[in-house]
Amino acid sequence: MKSSIRHKLEQISERFQEIAVLLTDPDVQADTNRFRDLSREYAQLEPVGQCYQRYAGTEDELRSAEAMLADPEMAELAEDACEDARATLRELEPELQRLLLPRDPNDERNIYLEVRAGTGGAEAALFAGDLLRMYLRYAERRRWKTEMISESIGEHGGYKEVVVRIIGADVYSRLKFESGAHRVQRVPETEAQGRIHTSACTVAVLPEAEAVDEFDINPNDLRIDTYRSSGAGGQHVNTTDSAVRITHLPTGVVVECQDERSQHKNKARAMSLLQSRLLAAARASAAASRAEDRRLQVGSGDRSERIRTYNFPQNRLTDHRINLTLYKLDEIMEGALDQLLDPLTHEYQAEQLAALGAE
Repeated sequence: MKSSIRHKLEQISERFQEIAVLLTDPDVQADTNRFRDLSREYAQLEPVGQCYQRYAGTEDELRSAEAMLADPEMAELAEDACEDARATLRELEPELQRLLLPRDPNDERNIYLEVRAGTGGAEAALFAGDLLRMYLRYAERRRWKTEMISESIGEHGGYKEVVVRIIGADVYSRLKFESGAHRVQRVPETEAQGRIHTSACTVAVLPEAEAVDEFDINPNDLRIDTYRSSGAGGQHVNTTDSAVRITHLPTGVVVECQDERSQHKNKARAMSLLQSRLLAAARASAAASRAEDRRLQVGSGDRSERIRTYNFPQNRLTDHRINLTLYKLDEIMEGALDQLLDPLTHEYQAEQLAALGAE
């Protein structure tokens, strides 16, 4: 283990033990705010602290066993003890490193998933529909809930653009690397000569803001319009102006919500989406200089800007960020995304560990 990583672990372990003592102090227990803050910090440090205590204890056992090797009568027993200790250390080291990685504060949040057709006209819109279906199928597998926020249907099906809210455990953590340009290569249904066409869509994954006060929006900066919904919904849809469009005048950001029959509910959801977009824009601006954020950037929708290629004739999917190619496109389009998301997460964690060791 690198000395820099061990030093960090020792600091965390010392702080963990210090907090454990403080939480038994009657004066601390009498101070509600301090006790709450220390309890929260203890809960955050507990997985690392306990794991490192096991690691350090196993190192002590290994040293004791190695010292016994010099005694001929104990050598065989000591050798077995050494092997067991080394095996435990090999098991605990990667777990410790994983626990040491800084956790994205947005990982546990719900998201707004936005899919937009880019280059490719009608075929791009159809592919946008296919991508949305893929994500919805994945959400079903994870037992997440989904809510349609707004949609603009393509002339021949699919979507020009569509926004869906996804609610569940660790949604952002699993899907945050999906942001970017997705390129598709296939023969469109309208192609009479069987030629392969290339189209593209962009995907944006925005963590949902927890509360309105996270991003102060001046009401005077908003223009709120109501209109009749154009989506599905029976007779009610075209009888009232329940759909809501909000424009943030300083930035020009526009959001819409037309899913609910209640104008009040549509306005609340549109405000939440607006807040998430403004927060995402602020974070992206602040983080633009960091190389790790290249995964989180959304391209213009041009074919040349892509994070992933979906080649239907060859049943092949390639993620260009980690040079991963899978000949399981049919499975992935049915929502089997973990075989793609896990390697992306592992690669990101490896980069974090490398940066941690270099500090």
